[in-house]
This record gives sequence, structure tokens and C-alpha cells, in this order.
Amino acid sequence: MTAVDKKKVDSKKLPAVPESKLKTAKKVFSARAIAAKRKLIKAKTVKLRIRENFLRAEKYSKEYARAERREIEKRREAKKEGNYYIPGEARLAFVMRIRGINKVAPKVRKVLQLFRLRQINNGVFIKLNKATINMLRIAEPYITWGYPNLKSVRELIYKRGFVKHKGQRIPITDNFCIERKLKKVNVQCVEDMVHEIFTVGSKFKYVSNFLWPFKLNTPTGGWRKKNNHYVEGGDFGNREDKINSLLRKMI
Repeated sequence: MTAVDKKKVDSKKLPAVPESKLKTAKKVFSARAIAAKRKLIKAKTVKLRIRENFLRAEKYSKEYARAERREIEKRREAKKEGNYYIPGEARLAFVMRIRGINKVAPKVRKVLQLFRLRQINNGVFIKLNKATINMLRIAEPYITWGYPNLKSVRELIYKRGFVKHKGQRIPITDNFCIERKLKKVNVQCVEDMVHEIFTVGSKFKYVSNFLWPFKLNTPTGGWRKKNNHYVEGGDFGNREDKINSLLRKMI
């Protein structure tokens, strides 16, 4: 082969691709494959979680219905025998601040701080025991409280629920913002939170602390008289189950 022929053959060859470009292309291809795999896994996880959450909600619904049925049957039995049925003492309370900071005693201010009631119309769920009942008595002129039913608990969390994330107030936009924080205590959806709060379950402390204090509106029609007790026609103090009608006006 002459020098001219050799030159023609070399000119027909494709230019060599630099090694660095080959490595970059390989990394890009690998990253895309990993991203596609993660996307499939995430879609599968989301589908599984939706099914799990639905089954949990269904189980809780049956549990609430059974409990309500038991209460009705006990009332009927008592009435049949000519007696009165007295339900057990409430274990859950919803506490709401109704007065400001003017002339607040240090002890009362400390109780309100422990309850995380720093603003007017702020509300929190409290587990009732000897200690919390004594604290409620100390701060009674500045708060109103009562025993919320299932509908009130659910509406508060669904409509006014915010959670704490890195010291910030984050709205509950999906169940994954709950699962990220409370998966370790087997709470992964809103219905789990409702169940733990309403039944005052073993995870009540984690769930109530995870929930930001509820910010509610002033009730429709305004307050009656904040300086008087509820039984005297005022606003502060224990309303028992009448708290539910007040919450309807404030949510």
C-alpha cells in the first residue's frame, strides 16, 4: 500500500471519543437507571401505604361503632332495670385560651406555657389525670375546656391541623409528612392520629406534641362574658360536652 492509499484509509476512520466523555455518559446513564428504579419503588410504596391507611381507617371506624353500640346497650339495660347509667370519667379534654396576658399571675402564666397556650383562641388536646386537672384549676379563669367527641377531634385535625417540623408550623398536606416523623411509633396517617387522640392511646404524648396548637376563630356571635364562669352564664371553666357546640362555631 502506498503512502497515498494509507492516508485515504486513515481519513475514513471516525475520530476517537475521549475517555472522560465515555465516563460521563456512563455516569449519566447509571444515574438515570437508578432514578427510574427509585421512582418505581416510590410508586409501589405509595400504593401500598394508601391501601394500609384505608384498612386502618376501616378498622378504626368499626371500633368506634362497637364502642358506641356498647354505650347504647348499657343505657338500655340500666333503663330496663329502673337504674341510671353513668358513663366512665372522660380521659380527653380540649383546652382553649380565651383571655390575654394582662395581669396574669406567674403561676398561671407558667401553666399556660406548659399547655402551649400562648395566644388567645389557641387550643390543645390534654390527657386528663390528677396533675393536669390541678393545672386546669390554676389557670381556669383564662381558659375554657371540655370533652370533645369524635367528630370534633376529626374536624380539628383535618381542617385546622398543623404539625411541627424543625421548629416550623407545617400544614398536613399528605400522610407522608406524618409518617416521616411518627413511623417509629407506628403512626403513619391522619386517621392514626385521630385514633390515638380520641382513645388517649399509648402514643398520645407523641401525637399531641407533634401537633401544633390549634389556631381557631372567635366564635360566631362572640363570647358571652369572659370574666364569669360558664355555669354562671359566662365563658371560662369546664363546659363538659358543650365544648363541641362551641368548636362548631370556631373551626
